[in-house]
Amino acid sequence: MPLISLILVTMALRVAFGTALGLGVDESYMVASGRVLSLGYYDHPPIAWWLSWAAAHLFGSEAAVIVRLPFIALFAVSTWLMYRLGCAIAGARAGLWAAVLLNVSPVFGVTTGTWVLPDGPLDCALLGAALCLVNALERGTLGWWLGAGLCAGAALLSKYSAALTVLGVFLYLLTSRQHRQLLTTIGPWLAALVAGAMFVPVLVWNAHHDWASFAFQAGRAEGRQFQLFAPLVTFAGEALFVLPWIWLPMMAVLIVALRRGPEAWRSWLLSWLALPPIAVFAVVSAWSSQRVLFHWAAPGYLMLFPLLGDAVARRIGQPAVRWTLVGTGAFVVLGAAVVASQVRWGWLHAVIVDIAPSDPTIQAVDWTSLGDGLPPDALVGVPNWRDAGKIGYALGPRVTTVCLSLDCRQFGLTWPAHRFIGADLLIFVPEHADRVAIELARAFDRVERLPDASIRQTGRTLQTVAVFRGDRLRAWPPQ
Repeated sequence: MPLISLILVTMALRVAFGTALGLGVDESYMVASGRVLSLGYYDHPPIAWWLSWAAAHLFGSEAAVIVRLPFIALFAVSTWLMYRLGCAIAGARAGLWAAVLLNVSPVFGVTTGTWVLPDGPLDCALLGAALCLVNALERGTLGWWLGAGLCAGAALLSKYSAALTVLGVFLYLLTSRQHRQLLTTIGPWLAALVAGAMFVPVLVWNAHHDWASFAFQAGRAEGRQFQLFAPLVTFAGEALFVLPWIWLPMMAVLIVALRRGPEAWRSWLLSWLALPPIAVFAVVSAWSSQRVLFHWAAPGYLMLFPLLGDAVARRIGQPAVRWTLVGTGAFVVLGAAVVASQVRWGWLHAVIVDIAPSDPTIQAVDWTSLGDGLPPDALVGVPNWRDAGKIGYALGPRVTTVCLSLDCRQFGLTWPAHRFIGADLLIFVPEHADRVAIELARAFDRVERLPDASIRQTGRTLQTVAVFRGDRLRAWPPQ
């Protein structure tokens, strides 16, 4: 069966890709700071953190491919769900091509499908919710509404932005003449109640942590001044992540669906599930003082694949369409192979340093060389959460990593620096060593520089890391 072949082949490719690459910055941060299990976490709801924690404990290893396995498996489920959703919307051929397109779009098939990020469980849960919703609208049974609520709750436990897709459901019901009356029945409200009940642990955790996670995410929408062209930049970045030759037809099928209106209820439903994430993040980018990341709107584009799959199924006989699909698949696989081989063997290092100020490969290499000669029970300090994630993951769970910053994210809750008052710390400083040493000197009795360490790849030094010993932490934060 083509679908089974698609799932098995792409899973094998992701396992190979996930084995070749070390954990990225966000992945390392999630694994390292999430070693203590919790009902909630500073950045996101807990499911992604739970998955990596469970994989590490089940297999007794934090190897990159091990902690990525749950996310690879979830994307296999997402591929199947996309196929089923496409079948429910426009038939089996539309479902198959929707599944193929999902796998060749890099933001989904590469990053979401492999990396330790909240997007993997989010997309899987949203597809499950959409499939249950279509069946609930067709059949009207409470079981499908219950399934939609369970999947929506899982999505909310993955990422807060799932609320935008849930909003799309109610906007659909309000604008659908065919299904508006369902708002007077128990089904939609049962689904909402179940989803809300599943979200309670996040509320409990936030209530016990001064609503830290909600405040952090809400702060990303705070603005300073209106930026007229920022939404266009956001759309351009999203198109690049999806792939422009997929994004443009996707926008075309969205426009067609909106023009067809509520009478074509299946395409109207997907349009309303897609619009809130796409529109909201574009609008927020117009005033936000922080950069809106292009993958944030991906759940909106996720809901348009069945419509695009239907369009491709009706045009697959055209040579241009067939060759575009073949070329896209080859492009993505070749690109992933180049990245993976560069991270593994560094064969492009000489070329990269000639055209870039630094080799970005360092972000995909595990910094395990920093642990050479380090005592297994060491207490390590790092001056920012990004480097704390990379260093904390590389040194392993037996080493306690403390983030010495006012912005520690989850590190400030898992191992807060003030807990180690009176202790000596070994401090790793990848950048701005002299400035950091001056700043940290206010917090210790004495800060002494030690011989540098290095981050290495196949015997080549990618970056030198300054090392200091901080004698007796006096206070945190420093005066």
